[in-house]
Amino acid sequence: MQVTPLIWLITIAVTILFFVYEFFAHVRKPHEPTIAESARWSAFYIGLALLFGVGIGVTSGWTFGGEYFAGYLTEKALSIDNLFVFLIVMTGFAVPKKYQQKVLMVGIIIALILRGGFIAVGASLIENFSWIFYIFGALLLVLAYRQAFASHDSNPANGKFMQLVRRVLPVTDEYHEDKLTVKKGGKRFVTPMLLTIIAIGFVDLIFAVDSIPAIYGLTNEAYIVFTANAFALMGLRQLFFLIGGLLERLVYLAQGLAVILAFIGVKLVFHALHVNELSFINGGEPLLWVPEIPIWFSLLFIAATVAVATVASLLKTRGDGGRNDRDEVQGEQVVSAVSDDRETDSQADDDASTTAGAQK
Repeated sequence: MQVTPLIWLITIAVTILFFVYEFFAHVRKPHEPTIAESARWSAFYIGLALLFGVGIGVTSGWTFGGEYFAGYLTEKALSIDNLFVFLIVMTGFAVPKKYQQKVLMVGIIIALILRGGFIAVGASLIENFSWIFYIFGALLLVLAYRQAFASHDSNPANGKFMQLVRRVLPVTDEYHEDKLTVKKGGKRFVTPMLLTIIAIGFVDLIFAVDSIPAIYGLTNEAYIVFTANAFALMGLRQLFFLIGGLLERLVYLAQGLAVILAFIGVKLVFHALHVNELSFINGGEPLLWVPEIPIWFSLLFIAATVAVATVASLLKTRGDGGRNDRDEVQGEQVVSAVSDDRETDSQADDDASTTAGAQK
């Protein structure tokens, strides 16, 4: 795939312009987006991402087009998991809804910058050291295990990192609109808004560790890695407000992502064996009999895994919701019955007292 420096510059410039427009058009004035607004912009960015993938397929061949779509789908799924953690962070810091857009915007920009750095480092490592695929593959297998058995119950807002930040920085207890710092009694304090942004930046750094090796398991093209990440992050703010209530229902998302990461980890190990140069493995010769998993299979596997995890989650939570609703109704009926019994007993006691008084 031939990507000139000019194409890189245009791509980066357009990406920056999109985020600048987002800030001035939607984020600068604090407000809570409506469902209609979030739906329109989410559809726009997803449509734009798909159109870009078609453009890559038409201009550079559908092998690269398939790599882009597989990478975009993987990054989008990982970004939705990222949103879940964002939700926990903002809940932990009690961020008012009208200021959540600003926090998300800054968090997404930090994520893109961090991933850009990881992409550059990853491209350099892959170009110079073929054995790095072993490292990436092993890392993804470990991350897949942790993803499958990790719990989102822990709150990053109260983690050790944020405790350290609170010890270093003087912090106010209350928000001052969307300001990051405020001056009180001649001393400068940071607000919970800045703490939230620091926490989200820390979360972004952690997520970049599994995001970049995962997509490099699907393509070696740094341009595809960058654009798939950029499009996955674009519209993520609107998606947060669109599916905010749905996030808690995606109970099997972590397991689905674990399967995807494990699959890509195995794919990377197979590729590393196929291009092996390590002297202590097969005398430094490639193991050509090891299969290379084709990109069309990767795309189908990732799409099917995301679909199964989503459908299974919605079916599970719908069933639990139905049972919870029935339990709630039954509980209300029990409370009502107990209340009625108490009222009847109370009335009977009153009648008895009245009769006794009359007899006296």
